[in-house]
Amino acid sequence: MAEGEKYILVSHAPDSDSWWNTIKNGIALAGEQLDVEVEYRNPPTGDIADMARIIEQAAASGPNGIITTLADYDVLKQPIMDAVASGVDVIIMNTGSGDQAREVGALMYVGQPEYDAGLAAGQRAKGDGIESFLCVNHAIQQPTLAERCQGFADGLGIELGTSMLDSGADPAEIKNRVQAYLSANPDTDAILTLGPVSADPTLLALEENGMAGDIYFGTFDLGEEIVKAIKSGVIEWGIDQQPFLQAYLPVVIMTNYHRYGVLPGNNINAGPGFVTVEGLEKVEQFAGEYR
Repeated sequence: MAEGEKYILVSHAPDSDSWWNTIKNGIALAGEQLDVEVEYRNPPTGDIADMARIIEQAAASGPNGIITTLADYDVLKQPIMDAVASGVDVIIMNTGSGDQAREVGALMYVGQPEYDAGLAAGQRAKGDGIESFLCVNHAIQQPTLAERCQGFADGLGIELGTSMLDSGADPAEIKNRVQAYLSANPDTDAILTLGPVSADPTLLALEENGMAGDIYFGTFDLGEEIVKAIKSGVIEWGIDQQPFLQAYLPVVIMTNYHRYGVLPGNNINAGPGFVTVEGLEKVEQFAGEYR
């Protein structure tokens, strides 16, 4: 290992969110293949102020680069800009945008353009005859998640209006709120969830109220329960933002940048890709590990 080739990935995810295991595997594999040191850090409870401190500490430790999510632009922009000013290269991944990455001085953004992904999903659902929906938003404080719901509404050609539910992240609360919404709005054609955090309790809600398999259900992201539900026909499709690439590519890009001075000229879209029952074989094989 060359002296000092070290990359630290800082995420906003709490310890409880298993979706990030794929991210951890992605940086570990890149570190192994390129013979560089990698480390994953996160705020245990998902506290963004805590995350800002972690970025400051990571920069102070003098790595070659930091890979970080931009989960709250106002809170995180200063520590990221300070890291860049201190000579640490930064790539923004997963949460944020290409524009925001440029504003904070990062090399690039690797992630899924969330509005575009929602729009593609909405257009797909419109083609399937959907005219109304419920969007279960488990992290309303993150603007990018609302963009998914807005894109979906625009793809359908309808107003978002009151279709976006602020469900909170507690599984029991999500289940109850989804059931209450569907009870109050029985004509709802479809459900859109924004990841395993909201999809898993929504699956339980539909099992309980007898709507599983009868209501059109699409979700962002993949996870064990989501994959099972796609296989059984309860979920039509999952939108794969390929978290493996969001972790793996920044390590590869920065290592090659630091060794040879080469850098891609654009941001990289890691998603969206649609996973349906027809394309499940590889996904099932690597679910929770690399997919």
